[in-house]
Amino acid sequence: MNSPRTVRPYQSYVYAYPHKTAYRPLDGHPAGRPALRDLWAGEHKDALSLYLHLPFCEVRCGFCNLFTRIGAPDELTGRYLDALDRQATAVRDALGDDEPVRFAAAAFGGGTPTFLTAAELQRLCDIAERRMGADLRSVPLSVETSPSTATADRLAVLADRGTTRISIGVQSFVDAEARAAVRPQRRTDVEAALGRIRDTRIPVLNIDLIYGIEGQTERSWRTSLDAALGWRPEELYLYPLYVRPLTGLGRLGAGADVVWDEQRLRLYRAGRDHLRAHGYEQVSMRMFRRAGAPQEGPADYACQTDGMIGLGCGARSYTGRLHYSFDYAVEMREIRSIIDRYTATEDFSYAEVGRHVDADEARRRHLLQSLLQAGGLQTADYRARFGTSPEEDFRSELDRFEARGWLDAAVGASGLLRLSPEGLAHSDALGPELFSPAVRAAMAAYEQK
Repeated sequence: MNSPRTVRPYQSYVYAYPHKTAYRPLDGHPAGRPALRDLWAGEHKDALSLYLHLPFCEVRCGFCNLFTRIGAPDELTGRYLDALDRQATAVRDALGDDEPVRFAAAAFGGGTPTFLTAAELQRLCDIAERRMGADLRSVPLSVETSPSTATADRLAVLADRGTTRISIGVQSFVDAEARAAVRPQRRTDVEAALGRIRDTRIPVLNIDLIYGIEGQTERSWRTSLDAALGWRPEELYLYPLYVRPLTGLGRLGAGADVVWDEQRLRLYRAGRDHLRAHGYEQVSMRMFRRAGAPQEGPADYACQTDGMIGLGCGARSYTGRLHYSFDYAVEMREIRSIIDRYTATEDFSYAEVGRHVDADEARRRHLLQSLLQAGGLQTADYRARFGTSPEEDFRSELDRFEARGWLDAAVGASGLLRLSPEGLAHSDALGPELFSPAVRAAMAAYEQK
C-alpha cells in the first residue's frame, strides 16, 4: 500500500466540488439554457447563503488564479454594479413568493470587494438588502479586503452595514517574501491596515498567510505567524503556495517538486503546532480559530452548500440539482472579455454555465466537504441523508486512506469518520481522490484560458 510519503501532498485545493473547470455551457442541453425560476422551484429557501463577487484588485499576486482583473478603467465598477443590480432583480424574481425566502449568511468576495469606494460599497450592500432581501445586520456577513484597500471610510461602511467578519490577505509579514510572491506591500502598511480594522470593532478578524514562498524558512515563517498573533485574530488561515498555469509565478517557470513538497509540509506542521500552542484550534487543514472566539460566519465550507446564490460574473450558485455560474478564465485578457459581456447583459433569468449534480456526485460532495473538516463526518447523518453509509459507497477510497494512516482509528467505532493529523496534512491529496471519473475527465478536457 502507498504510504503518505509516496503520495504528492499538494495536488489540488478542494474548496468546491465539482470545480469550475468541470462546468460546461448549458445551451447544449436538450431543453436549452435552464430558467432560474425552474431551477429554484422546489428548493428549500428558508436558509439560503448569499455571495456577491467583485472581480477587481489593485494588483494581481503572482500565485493568484482567481477570477479577477487589475483595475477598473472607464467607470467599469459602476457598470458592474449596474449589472449586479439587474442580476439580483432577476434572481429574486426567480425565487418567487410561493414560500418565504430567507438568507442565513452573506459574504462579499473577489477579487477585493474593498476595491470599491465607500459609496460603491453602500450600493453593494443596498443590492444585497433591497434587491435580494438579505438583512445584513441580522446575519453573519463576511467581507474580504487587502492592506491597501482597508481604508477607514470603507471599513466604516462595512461596520455600519453589519459586517461580522473581515478577512485580510496578508500572506507574509516579511517584505522580501511578499515581493517573491509578486505581492508588492510593506509590513508597515499591513500593520496600519490591521490597526484600522481593529478600530472598527468588527467581531472577527481573519488573517491569511501563505507558506512555501521562495526563500521562506521556518524562522521567517515564525516571524509572520508571530506578527499575526500579535493582533490576536479570531481566525487564521494558513495556505500552501500553489503555482498554477497562466499565473505570474507560473509564467516564471516555478513549479512543484519533491523538495518543495517537503518544505511545505514542514512549514505546515510548524505553523499548525505553533498556533495550537498559542490557543488556536484546528478547524481544517487551512483554518484555525482562537479558543473562545465568536464564530460570526459560516463554517469553513458552509458557503459551498446547496442553497447558495452567487451574484457577479465570478460567483457560483448551488441548487440540489445544478451548480451554475458564468464562464471561467485565469488569463487576464479572457477575464476582461467575460466581465465586459457580463456588464452588457440585460437578461439574467437563465443559467449560462454549470454542471448537473446526480446522486453519486451529491454523495461525493458531502463526504468530501465533511471529511476535510477536523470534526469529521457523523455516519448517522450521512445515512439519514442518503440511505447508505460512507463505507458502502466509498469502500475502496476509505480503505486506501486507512492504509495510509489518514483516518483516525481511535474514533472508528463511534460512528464518526475523521481524519488523523496526517490525513489533515494531506487534505490536498485526499480530496482529489474522491472526484468522480466523470468530473476528472471534464477537468482534464478543460482548455486553460
